[in-house]
Amino acid sequence: MAFANAGIPVRVYDAMPEALARGRATIERNYEATRAKGRLSEAEVATRMQSIEFAGSMAELAVSDVVVEAAFESLELKREIFAELGALCRADALLATNTSTLDVDAIAAATPSPERVLGMHFFSPANVMRLLEIVRGAKTSPAAIAAAVELGKRLGKIPVVVGNCDGFVGNRMLLYYRRQAEFLLLAGATPERVDGALKRFGFAMGPFAVADLAGIDIGVRAKAERRARGVVFPFALTNISDELVAAGRLGQKAGAGFYRYDTGERTPHPDPALEPILARERARLGVVQRNVTDDEIVARCVYALVNEGAHILRDGIAATPDDIDTIWANGYGFPAARGGPMRYARDVGAATVVEAVARFAESDPGAWDPPTLAAVLGAPAPR
Repeated sequence: MAFANAGIPVRVYDAMPEALARGRATIERNYEATRAKGRLSEAEVATRMQSIEFAGSMAELAVSDVVVEAAFESLELKREIFAELGALCRADALLATNTSTLDVDAIAAATPSPERVLGMHFFSPANVMRLLEIVRGAKTSPAAIAAAVELGKRLGKIPVVVGNCDGFVGNRMLLYYRRQAEFLLLAGATPERVDGALKRFGFAMGPFAVADLAGIDIGVRAKAERRARGVVFPFALTNISDELVAAGRLGQKAGAGFYRYDTGERTPHPDPALEPILARERARLGVVQRNVTDDEIVARCVYALVNEGAHILRDGIAATPDDIDTIWANGYGFPAARGGPMRYARDVGAATVVEAVARFAESDPGAWDPPTLAAVLGAPAPR
């Protein structure tokens, strides 16, 4: 739909015919809903549908200028797909993966020409969200990057070029944000307290409402995939999401997750059944309940973004603080009025942020890095 909306003919392939049929039905339903709201005419809908072909085999992709792979997050599967694309597609075709976390270099290595492989991480829903993370692999050519940036602009997206690492920029930072949110639950805050404080800060949704909307099982699968790849987390992970999935609490689609949902509704309701799961995690990790204020909720979650943003800048994954802010403002709902996490840190004051992070690090050193943060923000080193 993103390509068709930009007037670019697009061919869609799925290895499962029934999935391809569902995709076609979803596209038709989406366009019909837009037409019913008066945003598109019948002729415009017909033109866009005519520009989308549904392929019966991968061989039909051989003539494509650009191929965007969007299979689920399995490195093995993606490498299989790219090995086939590398042999099938024209030598000058751009090969892009929509992965949100996986190693673009490992995917590119499955092809005979890794210089034309890169990440094009569209945000969901891809026909609506404007952010496009363009992931530069170690062997991606400058020409491929330039072509992807130009294509992103033609699609009406905001392209940001980033380096290759686990989670790139947005999802790498999100992991730390979610980690703080979950530990605030163990400390004594409720999902509605955490979500409410961050909504008042300016986020459209809080992290737990977002998790329920996306499906908690998706995050659990991503964590398992990371562990299978040997990704080492520098901090303790809670098993809250794993326990929720084991209990069948997958989020909105199951009627329960961090919240409960009445049948046919999307309104989150507090659920006392969550407490036994949290109690088991507190006991496992030795977390003692205490009073948690709204100010602490915001500081821990937002400064976690700033802290990891500093690492991303140190590692050269993002070129500038503005790139980080563009990603978080346009892809993750960071309040636009606050500019982005790095801009927010500058507005609050680098010294203030570093002092707060130094306090958090006293009881939780694995999650925080005051010296790097101070160096990146240009603040005095913490005492």
